[in-house]
Amino acid sequence: MKVLVTGASGMLGRAVAETLRDRGDTVEAFQRRAADIPGVRDVRGSLTDAGDVTRAVEGVDAVVHLAAKVSISGPEAEFRAVNIGGTQNVLDALRASGGGRLINISSPSVAHLGTSIVGLDATPPDPERARGPYARTKASAELLAMAADGTDGLLVTSVRPHVVWGPGDTQLVGRIVDRARRRRLPLLDQGLALIDTTYVTNAAEAIVAALDRIEEVHGESFVVSNGEPRTVRDVLGGFCDAAGVPRPTLRIPGSLGRAAGRLVETLWDLRPGTDEPPMTEFLAEQLSTAHWFDQRRTRERLEWTPRIPLDDGFAELHRWFERHPVPA
Repeated sequence: MKVLVTGASGMLGRAVAETLRDRGDTVEAFQRRAADIPGVRDVRGSLTDAGDVTRAVEGVDAVVHLAAKVSISGPEAEFRAVNIGGTQNVLDALRASGGGRLINISSPSVAHLGTSIVGLDATPPDPERARGPYARTKASAELLAMAADGTDGLLVTSVRPHVVWGPGDTQLVGRIVDRARRRRLPLLDQGLALIDTTYVTNAAEAIVAALDRIEEVHGESFVVSNGEPRTVRDVLGGFCDAAGVPRPTLRIPGSLGRAAGRLVETLWDLRPGTDEPPMTEFLAEQLSTAHWFDQRRTRERLEWTPRIPLDDGFAELHRWFERHPVPA
């Protein structure tokens, strides 16, 4: 197939593009800056520019749509423009080209309402009650994409990879390691909440499996994870051990963390910092409530199982940090 991957400059997008390339597909990468992936053609443009998206989609058999505005804070209008407007542009471009296959990359946060998720499958997106502008707009985008399935020659499947991490990750792992190094990483409720995570290679292979199986699974949404729930303390500790930085020792009650997050968000709205805020209510909820998922339907329907166990992933992360040591 000829496949367009949006957002291939990110860790997961790059892994998807490389997986497709390595099995012999023709792959193009669409994003604002060059992804520079060997064997993958760059198509530069903005997801919010309908003309750019139309040109990028022309002649492709399928689109894996990963590009999004991902942050724990920021003006909701920016999230709407990229996450909802960008998804609409992809759908319109596919319709204009006669249809095609779309793997819409969503997030389990679209159905996370601030309370624990214990062994659930993919529940419906809820843009009204999802927590934070990212989750709300991704919920709306998933509803928009899934409503297009079966119309105008479109086949659509949504995949929700959960807490994806791996070597070179500057978003999740990089931020956690940096805060742990500076002794600014708290454990909420002693870090005992049980959570799923996903090693990046497994997430990429699940997305490719969804593309291969789209004739059978279109119209469905899937949560993807390693299926190995661990405590927040163990996950954060695994990242810290791999990087050679101290594990977090600061412990605060989850209720206090959520209250602090609300206060920080208020202050950040009044005087935004140059980076993301150190805590938000959504982040506090993620660190203090369980969120792990039943993977049986995902594995059966996609005919996929995660190839790399979490402990092997932590070992790969350690080897990466040996080559890229954390500053003292």
